[in-house]
Amino acid sequence: MSLSVDNVSRETLVRLREFEALVQKWTKKINLVSRNDAEQIWERHIVDSVQIYDLAPKDGLWLDIGSGGGFPGIVAAIIAKEVSPERSFVLVDSDQRKCAFLRTAARELSLNVKVISDRVEKIEPLNAAVMSARALGDLDSLLGYVERHLEVGGTALFPKGISWKNEHAIAQEHWSYEIEAIKSETNSDATILKIKELTSV
Repeated sequence: MSLSVDNVSRETLVRLREFEALVQKWTKKINLVSRNDAEQIWERHIVDSVQIYDLAPKDGLWLDIGSGGGFPGIVAAIIAKEVSPERSFVLVDSDQRKCAFLRTAARELSLNVKVISDRVEKIEPLNAAVMSARALGDLDSLLGYVERHLEVGGTALFPKGISWKNEHAIAQEHWSYEIEAIKSETNSDATILKIKELTSV
């Protein structure tokens, strides 16, 4: 059975709702989500992040880049707290204010999360089992980060909009990789790209 917000435990659901409240509170001060999304955090961001977690391998270091409002990084860490408590997460963002939010969320929800405030291309390679990013850049750029930080045999998960095929065509000029395009359960125009076995060409 696939994971969804309808079948997580009561404790996980409570933490997800607590996180939703934190995002709403902080969004009034810093731009974590767009003004249009502020009333739809649960549907547009949390539910979407849960489906990303469901597509990932269930152990190993998870690196979320351009973490911003904590999607999917904090949401994934909330789920893992119960189902894979030994799993650790590293969240990277270059915005100091967003990192302050991420650290607050991790502390208040007692999550196994480390937050790094820097550009992802500047930090030491992390050899992650899973990498994720939402709305950080085009696929070609993201694969450069994957090459630096994903372990051999690891999995990258990138939600993309309707232009993903164009991004894929451009990325293939520089990279060779296995790709699985999974239709989003929350947005009919969106796709989650599951990428493995990356090499440069």
